[in-house]
Amino acid sequence: MYTLYHEQFIPAGIAEVWDFMSSPANLKKITPAYMGFDIKTKKLAAKMYPGMIIEYRVAPLFGIKMTWVTEITHVIDQSYFVDEQRIGPYTLWHHQHHLKAVDGGVVMEDIVSYQLPLGILGRIMHGLLVKRQLQAIFAFRTQQVEAYFKPR
Repeated sequence: MYTLYHEQFIPAGIAEVWDFMSSPANLKKITPAYMGFDIKTKKLAAKMYPGMIIEYRVAPLFGIKMTWVTEITHVIDQSYFVDEQRIGPYTLWHHQHHLKAVDGGVVMEDIVSYQLPLGILGRIMHGLLVKRQLQAIFAFRTQQVEAYFKPR
């Protein structure tokens, strides 16, 4: 199993950051275009809630489209939420999104625990591609969040 840790400071209030990050409609805004990210769930609620199922189409490798289904398993308002993969490319995907108010803004912390299928082939793919791709996705998200919350 692998763990990805990411932290970002956002110069905004906790309520504003929570409103943006807990809205499924904003997922596409913070995902690189090359991922081909498209939400397929109809009548999606405005805010995440425990038990929410979200279906996406993504193209994580070589432009090949696949279905990814996640469930929002935990939500504490203005504090954290957790999404877990139910169908998708990983054997395990558990993503914690934490928000903490600090002087001058919010620290957003992500902890992603994940496991790839295919045994040794999965471990090789992690080293060659998956780890770097996940880091690039979070780097893109950092840029998009910075642009969105840029002081006006």
